[in-house]
Amino acid sequence: MRKEHNAKLHILKALSDSDFHSGEALGESLGISRAAIAKHIKGLNEWGVDIYRIQGRGYQLAHPLQLLDGDTLKAKLDSQIELISVIDSTNQYLLERVNESDKGRVCLAEYQAKGRGRRGRQWISPFGTNLYLSMYWRLDAGMAAAMGLSLVVGIAAVEALESMGVQGVKLKWPNDLYFQDKKLAGILVEMSGQAGGAAHLVIGMGLNIGMPDIQPEIDQPWTTLNQVSDGLTIDRTVLALNLIEHWKTALEEYEMTGLAGFVDRWNRLDNFIDRPVKLLMGPREIHGIVKGIDQQGGVVLETNNGLETYIGGEISLRKTD
Repeated sequence: MRKEHNAKLHILKALSDSDFHSGEALGESLGISRAAIAKHIKGLNEWGVDIYRIQGRGYQLAHPLQLLDGDTLKAKLDSQIELISVIDSTNQYLLERVNESDKGRVCLAEYQAKGRGRRGRQWISPFGTNLYLSMYWRLDAGMAAAMGLSLVVGIAAVEALESMGVQGVKLKWPNDLYFQDKKLAGILVEMSGQAGGAAHLVIGMGLNIGMPDIQPEIDQPWTTLNQVSDGLTIDRTVLALNLIEHWKTALEEYEMTGLAGFVDRWNRLDNFIDRPVKLLMGPREIHGIVKGIDQQGGVVLETNNGLETYIGGEISLRKTD
């Protein structure tokens, strides 16, 4: 970890008691100047951490931070797990290590500098407020067997939330979690491998938990778990453990039976089922009524031509106006 990251994390740890701390005291604890502290505070602001500065009193976190508990994560999981406070991308970290990873290896972060979603879009990843989680999985049946896997991961994520008392979360084909037509989480499955060989998959999810309402870069309606959980207190560490276990169980089932056992589960959770949509596929725009998914994971639309199925990573689904 870079030295300046260590300094920022030291400052956050000091501020985590919710009291005011002077720049002078923070500087003394790190052996740096007040000006250097001010520079690190600015860097923390860029990470999405909201910090008050009051003349004569110093710095204070605007909102408490509940950081992930690395000791609890490692104690509960028998697979490899790494909690890296500051990272470029949890998915990229595991993609670079697929040849040295066991199935089920997990990477979690508090902040992603280069988080990404589908089609290379930026995924806004402020520090310590959401969940940034990636898991490595190996499919010995090869890359063709991975079709529909992102749907399985989405189903498992919603079922994990339901098991914690969070109701009303739905799925948008092929890879988003929605609540009342607002995006709650996104899933990105990245794959490598060769024909005839095993498929190496990295499954990533960004889940909004307490996203600061200062994110002008997000170009679609979004919500957070804190807003939709009806007063439930969500512990980020417990949530991470629950998601990981649901993912592992679902992926093991998927390897045994394929997508067949998940179709009805998807259709129960489909945010757009029986609703009119427009489906964008390259330059094409198709209008129809969503009728769920088929046995291969394609989205089924009722169009003027009857029932038609569409599948592919470059498809976007949007409600009609």
